[in-house]
Amino acid sequence: MEEKSSTQFVNPIQVEFHSHLIFGVDDGCETIEQSIEILRHFEKLGMRKVITTPHVMSDFYKNSKENIYPLRDEIRKRLVEENIQIEFDAAAEYMIDDGFEKKIAAGNLLTFGPEGKHILVELPFMTEPRNFSSCLFELQIGGYIPVLAHPERYLYYANEKDKYHELKDRGVLFQLNMLSALGYYSKPVADAANYLVNQKLIDLVGSDTHHMRHMQILPEAIENKTYKKVCEAELLNNYL
Repeated sequence: MEEKSSTQFVNPIQVEFHSHLIFGVDDGCETIEQSIEILRHFEKLGMRKVITTPHVMSDFYKNSKENIYPLRDEIRKRLVEENIQIEFDAAAEYMIDDGFEKKIAAGNLLTFGPEGKHILVELPFMTEPRNFSSCLFELQIGGYIPVLAHPERYLYYANEKDKYHELKDRGVLFQLNMLSALGYYSKPVADAANYLVNQKLIDLVGSDTHHMRHMQILPEAIENKTYKKVCEAELLNNYL
């Protein structure tokens, strides 16, 4: 059992980053009603802003600004109508696949951050893609700042931890999933999350919320000792 602190923990994170709340475009929310329900819960958790990040994959989720921004604006309108006091924006979670370098070259990427230069990328869970290094190079010479989604979930890195440090030395930022330290994905993922936090390698945290089942677990994640520890660092969330 985790010991309870005598003083109540106040979550310092007010900007939620990494979720799948644009309805009908990936494996996240299916309807606008689901999107609004989850955003209402984020407001109750004290979030003032949510930056949602729908999947972009060449062969599966062919999302872009053209379909994401109109749906984002539709959700914004409903938030106003229902008096939900939360700012809502959208970027994307790009899979590093065979088509990603063409997307970089074409521009028009869904980015985030104060100057719109941060970009969230993810990797396959089984093995590092052959073009990962070249994609990082192309992003960085293009002026983008790559943010690697949930590095703790790539167990090929967790089993060879020097890879984490190599990526950090290359200027890659790391985003931790809040549910990882709970063992939601697996114990090895929880162990990797603890390592990254203890090594002070995490730059942002995010919920990776897809549905209400994730939302129901988030209060427990916020009280987890690993989450409390990562919040001691100066994370980028509240600057987004």
